[in-house]
Amino acid sequence: MFGISPIGWLHTLGSLPAIPLAAYMFVRHGRIVPRSTPGVLYLIFMLIGALTVFLVAKQPVSNFIGVITLALLLGGYGIGLLGWKVRAVVYIETILLSLTAFFLMVPTVSETLRRVPDGHPFVTDLKSPLLIGAQGLIFLVLVVGVATQVYFVRKGRVVC
Repeated sequence: MFGISPIGWLHTLGSLPAIPLAAYMFVRHGRIVPRSTPGVLYLIFMLIGALTVFLVAKQPVSNFIGVITLALLLGGYGIGLLGWKVRAVVYIETILLSLTAFFLMVPTVSETLRRVPDGHPFVTDLKSPLLIGAQGLIFLVLVVGVATQVYFVRKGRVVC
């Protein structure tokens, strides 16, 4: 189904729960909160997706996205463990982890549009206006979302 291999299903189903977890934290807390139960689950599912992408990737850009996502995850979760008591830690965590959600959504939307409906996908060309528009919208959400998050961190209105 959808031309996905067994390891591809592991990759897809392993990373899929990260989407509602991120959405929940964005709505509830205004950011991905790494030291929370949903935050730990998000990390686990993102690691599954980021590590298995190397087994299923058919385009070199996929490997690049996997490496960047892993670096952002490690940075976003690791900086809070350094014990620094500066406000910048929350800003860095927020930005890095929001970028991980962006790097999750770009291939998710691309692959969904290129595989659904099964046999007659919405997009067959990587230069399709629908695909480019969807990716542009995701980028716009990232820019506006990070700016909003930084504003609310500054005002002290997010969970730290």
